Order: sequence, then structure tokens, then C-alpha cells
Amino acid sequence: MVRQLKLNIKFKPNKKKLFLFLLLVFLLFWLGAWFWQGIYFPKNPDSQSQAIFLIKRGEGLRDIALNLAREGLIKSKFFFELFTFVKKSHTNLLAGVYELSPAMNIPEILQKFTKGEVVKEKITIVEGWDLKDIGYYFESKGMSQTQEFFEIAGVPGIIASEDLLSKKDFSEEFEFLKEKPKNISLEGYLFPDTYEIQKDESLEEILRKMLQNFDRKITNDLKEEISHQKKTLFEVLTMASLLEREIKSIEDRQIAAGILWKRLKEGWPLQVDATLTYLTGKGSSELKKEDLAIDSLYNTYKFKGLPIGPICNPGLESIKAALYYKESPYWFYLTTPEGETIFSKTLEEHNINRAKYLK
Repeated sequence: MVRQLKLNIKFKPNKKKLFLFLLLVFLLFWLGAWFWQGIYFPKNPDSQSQAIFLIKRGEGLRDIALNLAREGLIKSKFFFELFTFVKKSHTNLLAGVYELSPAMNIPEILQKFTKGEVVKEKITIVEGWDLKDIGYYFESKGMSQTQEFFEIAGVPGIIASEDLLSKKDFSEEFEFLKEKPKNISLEGYLFPDTYEIQKDESLEEILRKMLQNFDRKITNDLKEEISHQKKTLFEVLTMASLLEREIKSIEDRQIAAGILWKRLKEGWPLQVDATLTYLTGKGSSELKKEDLAIDSLYNTYKFKGLPIGPICNPGLESIKAALYYKESPYWFYLTTPEGETIFSKTLEEHNINRAKYLK
């Protein structure tokens, strides 16, 4: 009989290795939890406060992370830098003013920075405003001093001398400005509209937005029609500015445009009151006889032809009215205090209407 031998081998575990393994697992788990909490848990999840945070142009990741930590918006700059590098977003942090909260975690903050979700406010430029109106409006909103605005947009209402020229020439960026005389401001080109601006946006950047908007509004169809009529955009814009300040309805603007183009063709003075109100700041009813003699190329009573440049910033309807004008038998018009436009065929009829409506 052959005996079967049973081998009973027992393995004794290496307690030291097991301990080190468990310690490593614990440390990895603890580190993971620490990183996860540092990145995904806000500094103060119950906070209801909002903070304005500025990323300046040229600031790098280290500066931004340090400022976030200093202002109590994140737990540690280390976590912000680490997460940003892991997401490969360190080169995509956009300058601007942001609204943040200690209740936001790092991914939420980073998303704002990379998407440029800056604090914006709306400004509205009204049709018919001139540079003075816009300058005072900006000053009232604390955006700039009026004089600072004039230094970039140009000086309104006068023939600027060399020392009054704007400090910024936008004609290198915008082709349509190349036909504008150098000594004329941006009057007429700052398109009336509602704009979203950032709190730290410079005047130059805001004006550039307005010029870009103007460029979009002047479509190829409009440009082709201007060329077809052998006019320039500057001439059409100047005419549109007169219509904007003088007349309310679109149809009446088209008829008035036909009258004014007809007067130009026949060598008549335009005699538009709005050019004098632009120069003097008075209302039409306040104009005196001596105002008619103001020595300015904006004065369409003293000088024939269009004024030297636009007298306000017209809207698209006025621009189109100046371009798509209507021919009529009329040579004269006036606007009543109620805003109604009265057209006349003869000077005699016009004078009768003046006596009747402008008492």
C-alpha cells in the first residue's frame, strides 16, 4: 500500500508589507479627498455675498490665483493653479471684471474666466445725439470726463485746428473713415444703439464697438446705391444728420431730403435751422438774427452746400431717407412746435405757413 502524503503548507503574510500597502491606500484616498475637497468645495458654501474681481491685462495664473486667495474667494491658490493646469486653461484666462462669490467652487470660477463672463452694463446712444450729448452721458455714468471723450472722438461743433484733433485715428481700422476730413470729429459715425460694455473697458474700445456697429449697418446695398448716385458716404451721413434733427417721420424725412438735394443741385443755400442749434445750443425758436451770421462752415444760412460735417449721429432710418429720398414739387418746409412737417412750393406759401404755425 502506497501512503499518500499530504502537504500542509502555510504562508505567513508579511505584516510589514501589508501595513505599508494599507497605509499607501489610505494616503492616496486621503490625498484624493483633500484635492477633491479643495477644488470642488467652495470656500464658504453658505455665503450670500458677491465680490467684484479684476483680472488685469498681462496678469498670469500665479497672480490671479494669489489675488483670489487674498480676497477670500478660494481656499488656496495651490488648488486653483493645479486645477487650471490640469484643464490646460492657464493660457485662456481672459482679462476683465468678474462677479464672484465664496460660494463658488474652483471649476465654476475657472469657467467664468475662460468664457469671459465679465460684468457688463448697457449704455444707450439715442438717435440724434451729438458728441456733446454722448460726452455728457458718459460723464453722468462715471465712464469718463467729457474732455477725455473729446480727446478721442474729436471736438464737436467747430472747425478743429491741429491742436484740437483727436488723439486716435481710427481710419487705419475702418475704411469708411478714410473719406472723412482729418479735422472733422467722429460726429455722425457713432451709431445710435444699445451696447453692452465691460466695467473696465476703455473709451477707445467703446468707440471702436460703435464704429464696428456702424460698419455693419452700412450694408453693401447701401454702399452700391451711394456709389450709383455719385455721392460719398460722408455726404449722405451729413444729410442724414440734418434730417434726424429736423424731422420726425420717415416719409417726411424722405421728402425733405429730396428738397435739400434739389437745393444743393440748384445752388441754393440749405438754410437748415438745426445747423445753427448745433452751433449755439439754442432751440429753433430761440435763434436770433445775429445767429444767422455765425462764421462757421456748419452755418447753412451763411454758406452754401452741406455743412462741413454731420451735426449729430443719425439712425439708420435717417440714413436711408437721405439716400432713398422722394422727389416732390416742394422747395420749402418747416417743423411746427408739435413736430408736424409743413411743406411749401413757393417762398410766399412758406412765409404764410411760418406766420401761421410759428407764431
